[in-house]
Amino acid sequence: MNYKIFGKKSGLRVSELALGTGNFGTRWGHGASPEESKKVFDAYVAAGGNFIDTADGYQVGESEELLSGFIADKRDDLVLASKFSMGGTTLLTTGNSRKTMVRAVEASLKRLKTDRLDLYWAHLDDQHTPLEELVRAFDDLVRDGKILYAGLSNYPAWKIANAALLADLRDGLLSLVYS
Repeated sequence: MNYKIFGKKSGLRVSELALGTGNFGTRWGHGASPEESKKVFDAYVAAGGNFIDTADGYQVGESEELLSGFIADKRDDLVLASKFSMGGTTLLTTGNSRKTMVRAVEASLKRLKTDRLDLYWAHLDDQHTPLEELVRAFDDLVRDGKILYAGLSNYPAWKIANAALLADLRDGLLSLVYS
């Protein structure tokens, strides 16, 4: 397995191949059983992989629940990433508002049975939440120690550039990454 530094403003070393866990579980009516998921996870780690990607909405939270058992004895050797935006079921539990973000990170930490996420992504642009609110909420989660790095996934390039500028202007403590 090869490793590289994640993003432009971090010293975080991640395997070049990340393990996406969207199909860990069966709550969507399809996916991998807990036993199959564990085999995939174990093979990935045995191959030297260290970058685990999940989301609160994957298999309606089951992906994170399964991962909690898989990562328990090797948490400090893994880079654990989760996403939010789509995991809720009501108007006030979806999107990217501060309210949604705080609720979502607390729920993910509980499901994953960990005290922090190495990387926390906004899964997609909700077209409503101002970038200033999103960046400030990420910054607060970093300061609280709940996340180490923040990121944007599936965002238009111009919004990523604006968010990166906002993060830099907020004293540069927030390492914003994107895909």
